[in-house]
Amino acid sequence: MPHIEVNCPQCSENNVIKFGRNASGNQRYKCKNTGCDKDTFLLNYKRPGDLPETKEKIIDMSMNGSGIRDIARVLKVSTNTVMKELKKSQVS
Repeated sequence: MPHIEVNCPQCSENNVIKFGRNASGNQRYKCKNTGCDKDTFLLNYKRPGDLPETKEKIIDMSMNGSGIRDIARVLKVSTNTVMKELKKSQVS
C-alpha cells in the first residue's frame, strides 16, 4: 500500500493521524499539533459547500454587503448552505 504524505491545511505540519471516516466513507484526519486549531479535516470534499475556502468566502462576502442569494449564486451553493454558515459564525 502506498504511503500518502498528509499535511494539516491550517498549520501545514505533517503531524497528522487518521481519525475515522465520515458518513460518506471518506477518510478523516486529525492534526496532533497543540498550537493548531484545526480539529479534523478531509483531503477531498464531496460538495463545494463543504470546502473551507467556500465557508471563508461566504463570511467575507457577507461582511462586504452581499446578500444571501448573491452569495449562493456566485459560489454555486444553496441558500441554505449560506444561511447555515452565517448562523455558525454569528454574522448577521
